[in-house]
Amino acid sequence: MFFDSVPLDIIARALLLSGLALVWVVFVVRVIGLRTFSKMTAFDFVATVATGSLLAGACQATTWPEFAQPTLAILALLGAQFVIARLRQASDRFEDVVQNEPVILMRDGQIFDEALRQTRVARADLIAKLREANVMKFSDVRAVVLETTGDISVLHGEDLDERILEGASATTG
Repeated sequence: MFFDSVPLDIIARALLLSGLALVWVVFVVRVIGLRTFSKMTAFDFVATVATGSLLAGACQATTWPEFAQPTLAILALLGAQFVIARLRQASDRFEDVVQNEPVILMRDGQIFDEALRQTRVARADLIAKLREANVMKFSDVRAVVLETTGDISVLHGEDLDERILEGASATTG
């Protein structure tokens, strides 16, 4: 691609293509916005993982077309993510179609075994999350929510504003 010497060509390609691909991703992220690498939705997570994979592919290219394809795919993927985020923001119906709803796994110290079963969350994993959140007593837990991203939020303390649980259900229905 650059040099006749194989080791020198590999080093030059790795440095140049990695640098170009990284600058490209930063540029696209700056244009599309801060939300690009968030994990607010499952689609965001998939886009982030796929972007990393495409970036790796661009860095390993041996020809310019092999470099161009993943870099353009990054633009297309993050562009699609941008459009989907806008559509979710503009339409509740669209959001309902593309977005899972959060599920309440525990409420006011009581574990919802049916919600654990339906979401395939092991009781041991739930308890580990409680420990991670420094919960000392089940009775201190106001709610545990399996978020749409797969994260588990532990809400504990004296009071819970019901608006915090907006959109969450006790089962996956």
